[in-house]
Amino acid sequence: MRPEALLLVGPTGAGKTPLGEVLSERGLRGLRCHHFDFGAELRALTRGGVSREGFSDQEVTLVRNLLQEGALLEDEDFHIAERLLRAFIEKHGVADDDLVVLNGMPRHVGQAEAVDRLLTVGEVVILSCSAEVVCRRIASDAGGDRGGRDDDCAERIAGKLELYRERTEPLAGHYRACGARVRTFEVGADTRPGEIAQRLEGLDRC
Repeated sequence: MRPEALLLVGPTGAGKTPLGEVLSERGLRGLRCHHFDFGAELRALTRGGVSREGFSDQEVTLVRNLLQEGALLEDEDFHIAERLLRAFIEKHGVADDDLVVLNGMPRHVGQAEAVDRLLTVGEVVILSCSAEVVCRRIASDAGGDRGGRDDDCAERIAGKLELYRERTEPLAGHYRACGARVRTFEVGADTRPGEIAQRLEGLDRC
C-alpha cells in the first residue's frame, strides 16, 4: 500500500510551509499528518542537517547550486528527492492510514509521475495569490517562515514566480486527470495558515 498524500501547491510566500506545519500539529479529518517540506530537506542536506549517507559530494553540490539559482530538480536527478522522501517516511513511521503533506514536491509533471510510484496523491490544495500579495506576505513574514532565508530578494522572487507559472501550475490539470480532488483557496496578505486548515477540516476528502 502506498501512503495517501495531500499536495500543497502555491507560489513562493503563499504559506505552504506554515500550513503544512499546522496540519502536522493538528492532523486533518481524524488522520495523522506528516509534513514533508522538500525545500527544507534540500537546505538541510547542504548544511548537514540531515544524514548525507548515500549522497555523493557531487549530488550535494548539485542541490546547493539549484538552491542558489532558484532552479528545479529535473527528472534525471529525481533519485535525490526519492531518497529524501523514503528516508522521511521511514523516520516518521508513516502508516498506511496516515497522510503525508507534500510541500515543494512535486514541482512539475515529471516529478509528479515519479512521486506517484511512492504515494497516492488524493487531494491537491492550491494556495492562490497575486505577485503583489506574494511580495507583501514575504515583506511582512505573514506566514512566520521567512526568517533566515537568503532568497527573498525581488529578482529571485520574480524568477520563482515565473518558474511557478510555467512548470508548477500545470500540476492541477495532471492531478485532476488522475482523479484527485483539487481545491483552490485565495490567499490574502494577512491570511493565516490556521484559517486554511479550518476550512479544509470542514471539507470532505472526496
